Amino acid sequence: MRTAYSVETVRAAERALLARLPEGTLMQRAAAGLAAACAGLLGRVYGSRVVLLVGSGDNGGDALYAGARLARRGAGVTAVPLSPGRVHREGLAALRRAGGAVADTGAEELIARADLVVDGIVGIGGKGGLRPDAERLAAAVARSRAAVVAVDLPSGVDADTGEVRGAALRADLTVTFGTYKPGLLVDPAREYAGVVRLVDIGLEPPAVPELEALQHADVARLLPEPAAESDKYRRGVVGIAAGSARYPGAAVLAVSGALRGGAGAVRYVGPAGNAVLARFPETLVSDTGPADAGRVQAWVVGPGAGDDAATVAQVLEADVPVLLDADGLRLAGRDAVRGRTAPTLMTPHAGEAAALLGVRREEVEAARLAAVRELAARYRATVLLKGSTTLVAGPGGGAVRVNATGTPWLATAGSGDVLSGLAGSLLAAGLSALDAASAGAYLHGLAGRLAAGGPHPQGAPAAAHDIASHIPEAWRNTRA
Repeated sequence: MRTAYSVETVRAAERALLARLPEGTLMQRAAAGLAAACAGLLGRVYGSRVVLLVGSGDNGGDALYAGARLARRGAGVTAVPLSPGRVHREGLAALRRAGGAVADTGAEELIARADLVVDGIVGIGGKGGLRPDAERLAAAVARSRAAVVAVDLPSGVDADTGEVRGAALRADLTVTFGTYKPGLLVDPAREYAGVVRLVDIGLEPPAVPELEALQHADVARLLPEPAAESDKYRRGVVGIAAGSARYPGAAVLAVSGALRGGAGAVRYVGPAGNAVLARFPETLVSDTGPADAGRVQAWVVGPGAGDDAATVAQVLEADVPVLLDADGLRLAGRDAVRGRTAPTLMTPHAGEAAALLGVRREEVEAARLAAVRELAARYRATVLLKGSTTLVAGPGGGAVRVNATGTPWLATAGSGDVLSGLAGSLLAAGLSALDAASAGAYLHGLAGRLAAGGPHPQGAPAAAHDIASHIPEAWRNTRA
């Protein structure tokens, strides 16, 4: 599992480590890892042209010491200090001893000719966008053909929130030290980070992180596995209340995800029963309403439901976990959700989240971490916020989970319906709302990649039913 910690937590861990180490040891560890990453990106260090963009903080010192190491290997290294009177003196001296240079003018021309630019302008404590002098250099970097390596975090992004409030520098590779920072895992900042490489410098942060990113082994431990004595009812039954005369496909797609999600049986309630049976005859179809459909261990309600508020209200009264999606989010009152005693999982996209919070969609997309936490607290529910990075927050606070398996090819009609069925089935199989949402998003993202034939942009468009059909392969991959 990847874990990310707040700036305050990282600073405290650094202070504790610095107190036990000889002066300068921590920076040398960081610089060694940074230099190795730069060398790997360059391929051939000797004769390469490297420009260091150096701010006044410790990450500027990291850049200078790493530049000194590259200079000793034959690279032509030039530092561009943004505040010459506040540059890290020891690092600058080390660069000069190694044969590196310092430029007072002509920075944009140096960047235009560079093979590699090292972004050491602003560290993890930076807030807001870049200042005008740094913004000009960032624009020059964007125009150049140089590879870009960010030191700890791309300059101009917020380490704690993933927000980008103004101009920021885009990196091909970010070398971060000690632990991941939330902004490296959450969009929009994640898009500025490129590939992220973690360098171990000996930090020992506390046990509870700000963010968690599950990996294959974590998901494999969560997935339900039938025992020898299991039958379809012991494995769990998920109820699907979805679809309408206008949107029967939403019901079909939600059922398709549910059938592949680990529960032993799927009950469908709604007006699209014939369409569901035509595609999935194994589904248990009822036309008597959720209250009389038979026993279920979890409900999914809302995909394609139109204005059927009565069904949504009936499902919310059930004393089992409920997943609310699509129209169900619009039709369910906040008090009805907050008043439930059984777990509730809400799965909005940014537009739906904005409507629930009473803000503009752009505000949610710019501050995704804050939005998912606010929704979870306001509705006393677990919230899966879909989007370029899928986030899952529980109602009691704690670590937010971020999913790393998604692909832009998942942005297709009906994809969310498949996810709802999949996560709802995991709820019925006995997973907590947090685990069902996290594992469901993970499998859904993997299935999307498999359906597309590869990660974006190498893959190709895939339809929602293609995503559903690849869930079993995604499931097997996590356990391989």
